[in-house]
Amino acid sequence: MHFTELIKTIKERREALQVTQDGLAELSGVGLRTLKQFESGKGNPTLLTLRKISDVLGMEICLKIKKM
Repeated sequence: MHFTELIKTIKERREALQVTQDGLAELSGVGLRTLKQFESGKGNPTLLTLRKISDVLGMEICLKIKKM
């Protein structure tokens, strides 16, 4: 999954659960500004931030690492 797809999936999940950005920020401990930047595709969240968000939304993020 590409980063833009990840953003879209997380936003869709948040909306399906009827959680506002404010609510997700509060529940996850992620700053509202950080969350808004992430959902607009402008932010570059850390893995810890992604984990906090996905935990609240009941999602699991799996990473694939490619050898070069």
